[in-house]
Amino acid sequence: MKPLLRCRSLEVGHRGSPVLPKIDLSIARGELWAIIGRNGSGKTTWLRTVLGLLPPVSGTIERAPDVRLSYLPQRSSLDELYPLLAREVVRMGTLRGWSFFGPRFGGESAEVDGALAEMKVAELADRPFRQLSEGQKQRVLFARIAASNAELALLDEPTSAMDVVAEREAFALLDGLRKTRQMAIIVVSHYLGLVREFADRALLLDRDTPAVVVGTPEEVFNHQVFSERYGESIPARHA
Repeated sequence: MKPLLRCRSLEVGHRGSPVLPKIDLSIARGELWAIIGRNGSGKTTWLRTVLGLLPPVSGTIERAPDVRLSYLPQRSSLDELYPLLAREVVRMGTLRGWSFFGPRFGGESAEVDGALAEMKVAELADRPFRQLSEGQKQRVLFARIAASNAELALLDEPTSAMDVVAEREAFALLDGLRKTRQMAIIVVSHYLGLVREFADRALLLDRDTPAVVVGTPEEVFNHQVFSERYGESIPARHA
């Protein structure tokens, strides 16, 4: 199976100056990748480069032809002042582009309702998004990803405002999405126990060393760079 995304000798950075060593990796359908590293390690720079928001310093990013992408930024970048209902937030995931008359949505009501039901928030469809709890908001945003019919979803710290129980529920929902829809998911996360439990592959970025480590969570957690930067035990995989 051909990968949805491949980085070949990719250097990321700003104004032509790399902040990390070269990155080589390949992401296939149905894989859940965790991007880890301490604050300021280069995670957001890598993510923005993969999304095409920053140009590579060198190397290449190869995407499968016409691959459908979905992106969920950090919650702090989402404007919750605009009075949208939960179903309208999900419907935004079906946006297919713009025309002279405004945005074109590809999803029918049944598709939006189905995504809300899949994320177990169907009863919240007609409630204002900004009035929901943090856990409810996150489920609605995951429903937006489901409604997009994306092949590759990129999420930047999706559980940062949630408690421990809600964090694990969120990862379980993402795990279900990638399994039922064969969606590749890339998630930036600081919750290493959940990375060990759910992720297939991990990418450790460290701007200070500098270093890049790619492998299974166990391989990454056992790497010398990880030990030097974290120096702490990681919770065991959930039974």
